[in-house]
Amino acid sequence: MASSTPLSKANTKFSLQLLKKLSEEDKTANIFFSPFSISSALAMVMLGAGGDTAKQISEVLCFAEAQPPNPAEVQQEMQTKSANQSQVQMRMQMRTQIQQSSRLPGYLRKCLKPQECQEEVHASFAQLLSELKKADAPYALSVANRLYGEKSYQFLEDFLARMKKFYSTDLESVDFKTKAEKARVNINSWVEKQTQGKIKDLLAKDVVDSLTRLVLVNAVYFKGNWNIQFKEEATVDAEFRTNKNDTKPVKMMCQKTKFPLTFIPDANCQILEMPYKGKDLSMLIFLPNEIEDDTNGLEKLEKELTYKKFVAWTSPDVMDETQTEVKLPRFKMEETYDMKNVLKRMGMVNVFDSTKSDFSGMSPANDLVLSKVVHKAFVEVNEEGTEAAAATAAVMEERALIVPSTFVADHPFLFFIRHNPTKSVLFAGRYCSPE
Repeated sequence: MASSTPLSKANTKFSLQLLKKLSEEDKTANIFFSPFSISSALAMVMLGAGGDTAKQISEVLCFAEAQPPNPAEVQQEMQTKSANQSQVQMRMQMRTQIQQSSRLPGYLRKCLKPQECQEEVHASFAQLLSELKKADAPYALSVANRLYGEKSYQFLEDFLARMKKFYSTDLESVDFKTKAEKARVNINSWVEKQTQGKIKDLLAKDVVDSLTRLVLVNAVYFKGNWNIQFKEEATVDAEFRTNKNDTKPVKMMCQKTKFPLTFIPDANCQILEMPYKGKDLSMLIFLPNEIEDDTNGLEKLEKELTYKKFVAWTSPDVMDETQTEVKLPRFKMEETYDMKNVLKRMGMVNVFDSTKSDFSGMSPANDLVLSKVVHKAFVEVNEEGTEAAAATAAVMEERALIVPSTFVADHPFLFFIRHNPTKSVLFAGRYCSPE
């Protein structure tokens, strides 16, 4: 049985945290993105980052995490302060330091050590990218990342060599200063080609201009057929409940066969695994039994879903092969995100601040700043399978319960597309409303 690697753990944690951040903006909106694509592309940026800039990237992407402080170390650091300061004042000062995103106390800095884990992170990405690009895979999956840098900047040869080594890509020099529109068109053309024409116009007009220095682009394309396909003649007209009171018409795909399925009492939801041909990839669907809140019925599930629960709930130990009648809407989604604002709220601040960014490992001038991170994702789920593209410790005892023999996705649900051999989440989404 495949087990989670440190990289897949980081990517899954990041995907769940990002899903929650995007959900905060609009609790009833459809969401679809590729956490793997975003993470791998930003890891490429981290390759040329240093100091707090690298640390913030590492933390937000969950490559490094702060451990609970050692009480003895905390006490020692406190004792180095003025003996005249009161205990209360000292605690308040320490709390303030912890809350500051750009300046952590010593014991936290020692726990993070992003520089020490960086090489391992990049090597892990290289290994994963190689695994995903298997020539004999029964699915189509292409992953492409690229950095576009203003041509007047000199980039370090060591950075370019390492980017080629780990991510099989080059940094492309473009003329943002005098030909920004031409650069934009070229970038969009590259993305469209990498995603088989599914992602068009990734960068809108005027997104880049003469002040743009560095643009990060990530593109992922996936097309896979279900291991057991739905029959088109079995698809029926149905109503999808967007909340307690409203419905919208959908085309509901139907089939009855054996699928891995479980029921999680604490979250009051079912989890269905639908494998793609070859079973290297699966779609995991988290479906609450009922709409219990005043929005889309997913608030409780989104709040409770952590990395540990995700792994425990989707483990083969609790997913039983069950004869199940599945009803799943045929759907298509295309979403665009300004990742700059989202990433800043998650703690990745320095990369976008010209006064704080440290890209000393990328350019000798060290005056670069990341201008834009735009992510656009597309998914289509139909009777044949899924086509998707993107540019940018619980103890389980449910086996003793009676697992429902029906899985009717006629109300909002979460879904994830996972690479099973590495347990890596490639795509994540929330389906709330038919378009």
